[in-house]
Order: sequence, then C-alpha cells, then structure tokens
Amino acid sequence: MYRAAIFDMDGTILNTIEDLTSALNYAMKKAGHRHNYSVEEVKQFFGSGVKVAMMRAIAYEEGMSEEELVKVGTADSSVKESDEIDDIQKIFRPYYKEHCKIKTGPYEGILSLLKTLRKKGVKLAVVSNKQNDAVMELVKDQFEGYFDFVIGEKEGVRRKPAPDMIESCLAELHVNKEEAVYIGDSEIDIQSAKNAKMDCVSVSWGFRKRAFLEQYENIHIVDTVEELKASLL
Repeated sequence: MYRAAIFDMDGTILNTIEDLTSALNYAMKKAGHRHNYSVEEVKQFFGSGVKVAMMRAIAYEEGMSEEELVKVGTADSSVKESDEIDDIQKIFRPYYKEHCKIKTGPYEGILSLLKTLRKKGVKLAVVSNKQNDAVMELVKDQFEGYFDFVIGEKEGVRRKPAPDMIESCLAELHVNKEEAVYIGDSEIDIQSAKNAKMDCVSVSWGFRKRAFLEQYENIHIVDTVEELKASLL
C-alpha cells in the first residue's frame, strides 16, 4: 500500500469539462474567435494549463490536427505564445473562477475512495495545472477536509510535466517518491510521474480516451474507481 496518493484534478477526481467548455467559449467569443466548441473538442485542449489550452483552441480553429494539438506547449510545436493568447486567458481566468462550480462535481465513487484511503492512513494531495485560485475554490467546495496538500498553476513554479510541483508536494507530505503514486487522466500526468521518478496510474474516464493512453509504455490504466482503489491499496 502507498503512503501517499497524489491526484490530478480535472478529468481525474472532478468532472469539470462542462464549465471549462462554457468558459472557453465565452473567452473565445469575447476575443472574436470561434466559440461553439463541443465538450469533446475542449477535452483535447486542457491538461497543460490555461495558456496552452487557449493556444490549442486557436490552433484547432485554424485546422491543426488532433495529433499535432498534443505537441502544443512543448518544444516540438510551431505554435508560440502571443499577446493575443495573453489577452484571451485574461478573459478566461476570472470568468472561469466565477463560474467553475455550476456543473462541476466529483466523478461517481471518488468521495468514497478518498474516505477509504484516509481511513487507511494514506496521505492525499492534489497537484494540478489548473489555475491555482480555481483549484483552491473547488477543493474547498467539493473536497473540504480530504486533502493534506493542494497546489495548482502558480507563477514562478514550473507546471507539469516538470516534476517541481510533485516534488514540493512530496516534501510537504514528508513522503519519499518510492512510497507515493500519481493518479491522472492525460499524457501530461504520465510524463509528470516519469519525470518525478514515481509510480503512475492513469484513469480512462477523463479527458483522454483509453486508446490514446495505451500508446505510452509501462503504464497502468484503470477504467473504474473500484479498479483504482485496488491499485492503491
């Protein structure tokens, strides 16, 4: 059994996609861009933070393939940051913070899982690329009292897949990486755990489909919360 379980937020413990979609379409409309993205399209945009999500939305509007979208935000992508992207995220961030709890809620079985882990003495944490103020707001609203450490995207701290946030979390929990596991739903989470040199469990109910996750080597994928519980205990 692990001493600590570190969770991603969006697509892992919380179903946030409808509120994210509404906020993204709002920001894109204000900026004069396409603003009728579907939930399934928006799932492809998030995972690497707000700025990259906006970059992916515009790139997708301009015809970029789903395969190339994954590279946006990395050194392998031709899509670069711009003043327009900064302007769009400045619209998105405050709007989303005020509208992040309308249709958002835990995935079925997650609260029960967290209760079980706490009873077993497992330390619990959230490490997310989501904007930090929204992470704190949602944890307070949906999971108050469950987590020992929580961190979202902060200025001056490298976001996932860099290991910095996970390493800070482990230090706060006083747990070695060999005693902890990271749970997420995307390629960013897989890469983050690898960079932190720790175990990873990928869930298939989030923003990436099982077929997409299966292209990565040496990973463990679960399809239900019961399977996740069995993997952690």
